[in-house]
Amino acid sequence: MRIRVSDVLDLLAAGASQEEILADFPDLEPEDIRACVAYAAAQVDHPVVRLAA
Repeated sequence: MRIRVSDVLDLLAAGASQEEILADFPDLEPEDIRACVAYAAAQVDHPVVRLAA
């Protein structure tokens, strides 16, 4: 069974605990949830460009 990263992130954003997610999706491991969060963090990381005043 495959679960999308966005599904895990949506569950976390809705307030589901790691334990609840793992109970609902027994094929997932705690490391999988951490990997989803790390992936999301990497996707939103971007350089900040400032204009000279």
